[in-house]
Amino acid sequence: MACDRTSSMENDERSSKEHTVGSWYSVPELSLRDHRFSVPLDYKSPASSVISVFAREVAGAGNEEKSLPYLLYLHGGPGFESPRPQEASGWLTKACEEYRVILLDQRGTGLSTPLTVSSLSQFSSALQQADYLQHFRADNVINDAEFIRVRIVPNEEPWTVLGMSFGGFCAVTYLSFAPKGLKHVLLTGGLPPIDNECTADTVYRACYKNVLLQNQKYYERFPQDKEIIREVVLHLAESDGMGVPLPSGGLLTPWGLQLLGLSGLGCGGGFERLHYMFERAWDPVLVPGAKKQLSYTFKREFENSIAFDTNPLYAMMHEMIYCQGAASRWSAHRIRDETGDIFDAVKAAKEGQPVFFTREMVFPWMFDEIAVLRPFKEAAHMLAEKKDWSPLYDTQRLRQNQVPVAAAVYYEDMYVNAHISQDTASQIAGIRLWITNEFRHTGIHDSGSQVFDYLMGMLKGKKPVF
Repeated sequence: MACDRTSSMENDERSSKEHTVGSWYSVPELSLRDHRFSVPLDYKSPASSVISVFAREVAGAGNEEKSLPYLLYLHGGPGFESPRPQEASGWLTKACEEYRVILLDQRGTGLSTPLTVSSLSQFSSALQQADYLQHFRADNVINDAEFIRVRIVPNEEPWTVLGMSFGGFCAVTYLSFAPKGLKHVLLTGGLPPIDNECTADTVYRACYKNVLLQNQKYYERFPQDKEIIREVVLHLAESDGMGVPLPSGGLLTPWGLQLLGLSGLGCGGGFERLHYMFERAWDPVLVPGAKKQLSYTFKREFENSIAFDTNPLYAMMHEMIYCQGAASRWSAHRIRDETGDIFDAVKAAKEGQPVFFTREMVFPWMFDEIAVLRPFKEAAHMLAEKKDWSPLYDTQRLRQNQVPVAAAVYYEDMYVNAHISQDTASQIAGIRLWITNEFRHTGIHDSGSQVFDYLMGMLKGKKPVF
């Protein structure tokens, strides 16, 4: 009896150290409370460093004490925190009708030991930075999720997971290595390539065709932008160092300008934001004879659009999300070279052709031209050459999957290729697919309640099987 009581007290003490929970607070029509967990940096060596992981619990107003199943939301990225609810809206409103929702800040983002430009500068060498960053991939995101589930879900019951984009990649990793923790899985624009080695080359080759399509659609919508963008490219090419200084101290070059396709071509409302940004590209000439120059507003908006200053984890680890036992070796840069001069901005501008933007790609020259990334150039090269990445998927287990899965595949998705997604789906037993061109990659954000309802309907047998 005494031994049992001592053991129980030790467990309670350990639990309180591992998990703290805050009081409920509210935004319109929702109640929220904060959870913080102390988890191993490296689950293979749990006695080593510990990091803090943050999750926000969300319930419909008045449902704080109601017994409801749990739904874990895994956001896109890598390197971006979970949404910050300001009111009940979109998919979150629908989800809170049936679930308690857990919004997880994946490790390294938001309030989960955030890897910022300043925090990463605490390491004294590039090798230390690279060694630390290797622990911030989908496998450890799922280890964190399981750590959290057994501590907050009553009786350690399995929960439902909703994964968007990279969050969907994580959910497929979850299906591979911890399926007992899952009741259902919902994927939206998030079916990853699951072949061994590094699949980044396959992804970029498949996506370049769709990038061209989205560029063409953009210029069909805003034909007047062809000339404006050509003028901007020529201005940059003719400037000293083939670029102009940015407010943060970086350099805006013709190829840097093409990075605007990251958010401008593939997300809901992206075309419009890109167009209105170029509307204010130039300063007015107030004094006769003054040089034409790009406006501060435009340069500031450019930096806000790419957001690497606040999310360096994205730049440093993006290609690593595709690696299993092989190096990425700057895949986007190599595959772009295979396309010839299609994406040569200066050549296109000089020949009077449309300048094409790129997509979700990270290039080695970014660590020279984007000021906040310069201190991480050496570590980024180390990560790009690293070969011994751990497995992210277990295809044998996926073929034997018994967890109900429903997935939205966006036919013109510029980030997660629809054909690759369908190939992956063919290797996950029991998955149900909804292939649509009605939404872009960000469908769960743009039309969240509709997308969430459709996926739930598929799980509940309310949608036909084709």
